[in-house]
Amino acid sequence: MSADLVLMELTEPSESGGRTAVITVNDPDRRNAVTDAMSAQLRTAVDAAEADPSVHAVVVTGAGKAFCAGADLSALGAAAEEGLLRIYDGFMAIAGCSLPTIAAVNGAAVGAGLNLALAADVRIAGPHAVFDARFQKLGIHPGGGATWMLQRAVGPQVARAALLFGMRLGAEDAVRHGLALSLAEDPLAAALEMTEGPANAPREVVLATKASMRATCHPGEQDTEVHESAMRIELGPQAASIRSPEFQERLRWAMKH
Repeated sequence: MSADLVLMELTEPSESGGRTAVITVNDPDRRNAVTDAMSAQLRTAVDAAEADPSVHAVVVTGAGKAFCAGADLSALGAAAEEGLLRIYDGFMAIAGCSLPTIAAVNGAAVGAGLNLALAADVRIAGPHAVFDARFQKLGIHPGGGATWMLQRAVGPQVARAALLFGMRLGAEDAVRHGLALSLAEDPLAAALEMTEGPANAPREVVLATKASMRATCHPGEQDTEVHESAMRIELGPQAASIRSPEFQERLRWAMKH
């Protein structure tokens, strides 16, 4: 990976030889806002981790103070359905990853950044983590399977509070509602400590266990299929909301300020 919008580093091998791939979204001056280019590089990093037989787990985090501040507004404002799919592709790669994944949420996870965190199997919140759907405040429909991912993570009531009423969750509330597994002063260090488990297990057992959990979460369907279906359900309404004069006016104001 080039040291550009996404970085990937491998930890030292465990006693059993397994490693963890640490994937960092890396545009701190723009609070790691998602662009097509970042999304494509994130997909490439996930593919590289899956293709490396020494990698047994993946941790995703953000450079600087934010985890990911959502989609770049200029890219979002110009996006039709195909453009939205390109923006989604990075976190969909995390969602579809065959390896165990942890999001080390070091700061704000907003909109598409919340989707990136939700796409991981486990989330660990740092003390400054904020989980903010933000879609309604922007005047756009949720996308990327957010409605399904949030309901899966926290249940219908909290998901509706976030998506219909704009509720934001700080680190402690995220843990209390099950959105994050735990609160850690250093979420990346805590995530890496967790990945010692799969790093010391046979890779084929790790992969098979995650595959079985996907198949048994919704008997008869893979959870990746359910996520894909939810993303497709949301795609049309989100694209329509982005094309609306109201959102375009909000966007013009935001770009000026």
